[in-house]
Amino acid sequence: MADSDSSRELVNADPFYGQAQRGLLKGMNPPVTIVSMVLVLVAVILGGAYTEYSAQAISEVRGALNPFLEWYYVILVAFLLFFMAWLGTGRFKNVRLGGDDERPEFTFFSWVAMLFAAGTGVGILFWAVAQPIMQFQSNPFVEQGMSPEAATVAMRLSFFHWGLNGWAIFSFVALVLAYFAFRHELPLTIRSALFPFLGERFRGGWGHVVDVLAVFGTVFGIATTLGLGVQQMNAGLGQVFGLPSSPALQLLVTAIIMGIATVSVVSGVKRGVRLLSEFNFWLSIAVVVFLLLFGPTQYLIGLTIEAGGDYIQNLLAMTFHTNVTRDSDWQAEWTVFFWGWWLAWSPFVGMFIARISRGRTFREFVMGVLLVPTLITMVWIGLLGGTALHHELFGNGGIVDAVSKDEAVALFVTVQALDLGLLGTVASIGLVVLIATYLITSANAGTLVINTILAGGDPEPPTVHRIAWGAILALLTAVLLLAGGLETLQNAVITAALPFSLVVIVMVAGLLRALHAERFAPRRGQRREVPHEPWVGTEDMAQTPDTSVSLEPVIETPEEPDVSESKPAETEQRG
Repeated sequence: MADSDSSRELVNADPFYGQAQRGLLKGMNPPVTIVSMVLVLVAVILGGAYTEYSAQAISEVRGALNPFLEWYYVILVAFLLFFMAWLGTGRFKNVRLGGDDERPEFTFFSWVAMLFAAGTGVGILFWAVAQPIMQFQSNPFVEQGMSPEAATVAMRLSFFHWGLNGWAIFSFVALVLAYFAFRHELPLTIRSALFPFLGERFRGGWGHVVDVLAVFGTVFGIATTLGLGVQQMNAGLGQVFGLPSSPALQLLVTAIIMGIATVSVVSGVKRGVRLLSEFNFWLSIAVVVFLLLFGPTQYLIGLTIEAGGDYIQNLLAMTFHTNVTRDSDWQAEWTVFFWGWWLAWSPFVGMFIARISRGRTFREFVMGVLLVPTLITMVWIGLLGGTALHHELFGNGGIVDAVSKDEAVALFVTVQALDLGLLGTVASIGLVVLIATYLITSANAGTLVINTILAGGDPEPPTVHRIAWGAILALLTAVLLLAGGLETLQNAVITAALPFSLVVIVMVAGLLRALHAERFAPRRGQRREVPHEPWVGTEDMAQTPDTSVSLEPVIETPEEPDVSESKPAETEQRG
């Protein structure tokens, strides 16, 4: 096992970082907990008391940051994608997240179900129809919107924002956390990833700053996703039961969801989150089967395959697109938002995935976290978004108009357009249940992760603090909903993600430094071939003396005389 002596000493000295032994904050790290709680409560109070001013301030901050983020987020996410591909296929692919002989804690199915449910479940339900329809109307990569070509490009762009690039962010943060927690036996929290880079300072002020930034980004990421899900549930309840879309109903839904999630999180990961995640997964499969049976099956399969190939073919071009000509707001409104959302969501999802990934190798981890969810997401968007696009191209239309008025109704309007009567109503009810369970799963895991960070890496933080942070998340979600809906949610998550992106860069340096201690690390060798110009032939090379220089230090040892040959010579002289 690749444990360093220093990390062992740290663990033995204090298994978790700065936990209080008594008082109201017993079991928590007081500086990190107090600062984080004050920051979030200040945001809640200001947002609640000055709703319009807060929305305007957040919007202005985002507008000022957009020119910078349009290239900064692009290059950061591109690097993480290639870095994860290297970790999963390069010389460190067989490094295990734990001891060399450990085996995974969860089955592959449970593992994939949990990471997908916590990772993108709520967001992908909201955007699976809304994004393809919005991109179908206009985007910078087609000359004419609302055309068959625009439909394929819309699907390609949706695959891009929910595919490999986003999951590279999640998988990187998760792998780093799992590596230091299970391979080096450090507490499961963000600051542990910085130990090789910060040394002893990671236990003090610098470590506190890192954890506070992680909590801040996580809280806003969770609140944004919960806000999107609550808006969509409101729309679904309106479609099924005729309930009006109103702030009061959204606040009620938020309170119910967070109440159930808080009860669930107390039960722990293995019982609460695993069962909910598996239920979500099976219900999602039922939705897929429903669309294949009652939707335009041939079109859905063909569009998914064609758009998937288009996505693979254009992946590099889209990855490095920065809108350098400033001819539209598309890059800021879509790519910057999604990369900011993935970054803000990454401390939560990364820590959760790390917690359930013990015993897996780098290769297995990267293949599982990077590829499998991407394939599932492409199928999901292809079927749901494809159904809506088919209705617009070959049916009676109407989905574009509905989405233009309210993005949250996209999923339910699409099911209604299938005109299946009672069966369509049952499907809509199933989707409402699916959204609710995904919301509960995300809030459940998010509350647990926040408290794990605040407890100095303790995987079982005090129950009272889990309940308290569940209430805080509910309040923040409510404030963001009241402050302006979807636009304010997007602006808030982009702004909150920027500080944590700096932590991600330092995490890269920390991981690279730690990997040099692995037995799979590169070793200095020596040249086996004489350096030569490409136009020199093999015959000329054979006549060239070997002037290569070894990259390893050469240790000269004196030659011992050959005793077997010297003895006969001595005998002849004596004779």
